[in-house]
Amino acid sequence: MEYQEHYTENPVARKNMYDEEGRAAKATKIVAVLEDHLGDLSGLSILDVSCSTGLMPRCFAPHFAKVTGIDIDEGAVAFAKENNDLDNVEFHVMDALHTGFEENAFDIVVCNQMYEHVPDAAQLLQEIHRILVPGGTCYFGATNRLKVIETHYGRLPFLAWLPKPLAHLYLKILGRGDRYYETLYTYWTLKRMCADFEVTDYTVEVVQQPERFGAEDTLRPGSMQQKLALLLLKVAYWFSPGYIWLLTKPPTQTR
Repeated sequence: MEYQEHYTENPVARKNMYDEEGRAAKATKIVAVLEDHLGDLSGLSILDVSCSTGLMPRCFAPHFAKVTGIDIDEGAVAFAKENNDLDNVEFHVMDALHTGFEENAFDIVVCNQMYEHVPDAAQLLQEIHRILVPGGTCYFGATNRLKVIETHYGRLPFLAWLPKPLAHLYLKILGRGDRYYETLYTYWTLKRMCADFEVTDYTVEVVQQPERFGAEDTLRPGSMQQKLALLLLKVAYWFSPGYIWLLTKPPTQTR
């Protein structure tokens, strides 16, 4: 299986790539969760394994000693480089499955809403494990395959639930594309793929306290949406639309 071609021709993807406000909101949430778990981040290095146009890494810059962004999309990385004037931020065209970084290279890795875009998600997590320092942390924002509304091609119900041939046909009939490239996994598969890490689950905490973790853009405190989300997490956590996990490489473990 190869990487998706012509990804940026997808209008949903293209809109997100240049959405400064949306990317800043995501970066704020990531930093808030990491600070809550790790405390002061100012002496640490961070790698974003899907930096796209570089908007989120530039938001990380005030909080970290060194920020690195990588992406396989040459055009997006070119845009990131052209618009970067920060001394502690750098960008590279690079395959997240085969980064070329040395072992134990980064204190933190961000893998946010991207595992479904690579040909081999298990290999991605293995590579993240390899390049994290012992005791290092990966912010893993992961969408659940059982999410009812799939948003990569607009708001399409049950797209991720279908076998690939039917999913391809679904997109073609609606005129949204020729092929459903993304591969999402259920809670149980995601847990198995993260078995080499110690998992700290922030999903419930973020839903309980969206104002504390910068998630008010998607979840208003005290709203019916928040109450329903908390009920779902209590009775059917496996059915949550997505998860926020911090994956820690055990201090004495190397590959």
